[in-house]
Amino acid sequence: MFSVEESLALIGRGADELIKHDDLEARLKLGRPLRIKAGFDPTAPDLHLGHTVLLNKMRQFQDLGHTAIFLIGDFTGMIGDPSGKNVTRKPLSREEVLTNAQTYADQVYKILDRDKTELRFNSEWFDRMSAADMIHLAARHTVARMIERDDFAKRYAAQQPIAIHEFLYPLVQAYDSVALRADAELGGTDQKFNLLMGRSLMEQYGLPPQIVLTVPLLIGLDGVQKMSKSLGNYIGVSEPPIDIVTKTMKVDDDLMWRWIELLSFDISIAEARKLRADVDAGQLNPRDVKLRLAREFATRFHDAAAAEKAIAGWQAVVRGDGDTTLLPLQRVNIPMEGLRIAALLTRTGLTPSNSEAMRKLKEHAVRVEGQVIEDPQRIFEPGFEGVLQVGKRNFARVQLVVE
Repeated sequence: MFSVEESLALIGRGADELIKHDDLEARLKLGRPLRIKAGFDPTAPDLHLGHTVLLNKMRQFQDLGHTAIFLIGDFTGMIGDPSGKNVTRKPLSREEVLTNAQTYADQVYKILDRDKTELRFNSEWFDRMSAADMIHLAARHTVARMIERDDFAKRYAAQQPIAIHEFLYPLVQAYDSVALRADAELGGTDQKFNLLMGRSLMEQYGLPPQIVLTVPLLIGLDGVQKMSKSLGNYIGVSEPPIDIVTKTMKVDDDLMWRWIELLSFDISIAEARKLRADVDAGQLNPRDVKLRLAREFATRFHDAAAAEKAIAGWQAVVRGDGDTTLLPLQRVNIPMEGLRIAALLTRTGLTPSNSEAMRKLKEHAVRVEGQVIEDPQRIFEPGFEGVLQVGKRNFARVQLVVE
């Protein structure tokens, strides 16, 4: 049993903003399970670590004894969330929404406790709404308030089109909270306007306004942009364990601490502070902390045995001992006459350009099957299969085939 103070500390871990703290404390003191809502529009079929920041927070609420409502926006997904967009987003078809929704449902229980989760679809109430009901709902908010939203304001000022249906999105998301009688709603920082609208609408319907908790957007593998499949800087929940481990080990050392705060269940904030102090003092290699995080991810999304096998594959390359066949095989198309090493490294994505590859060759930072390569004229032909490595963290097991 957690005290209110312990609950607030765990809930606040990694959170960006809590509205209102006093309201949450008062509801926790009631001693009943709270209804914690988070909505996901099934706009893509796969979840990645960026999505799990929110899921992790829901799991923390579950561990404290509360009910998580995983709401799939199968209705709102057909509108298209305009948050952060500078153009009207193409709505999804009903078939696309349902296909993606099923994939979401299959993945969330890698994190959430199934017994403490309500899996809901907002078509449950919106499919029953008449046109008149929707008009009455739309009457509860003004265009002036909608235009206060940053992305709408920018598009309006730039004379970019805003479709009428986009104004409905925040409103119908807010109504979800009314329908579910949510005690709290979680969302990314880009969802704050929508979440606050939920508070306002609940009051109009005579319900206690929901508590709003926002979480940061997770920075992806590039260390710059938020994690996104379209940017390729992501780790997917359903990826093979070796990919999860390999990608995690490439995370920048500084970013690693932020990932621990937002994503780890196994490393407490107090332990993270001690680990960081040990790293800063030179008493601990940051690689060892990162490896622990990689093991946690691979175990959570697969199992312990699969995680250990993946780590063995990673160590086979980095330490030169073990079975490199555990690494995923990347098929690379090359000309019949082959490619020089610099061009090959660029084509596999291990270096951003041939000039960078040449620089790495001069630094003796390029290895093929564990052997340092210095000759820039070295040619690799179709049929070659092996491990290419640049530096300590970038490597790929490749098979060269004729393009």
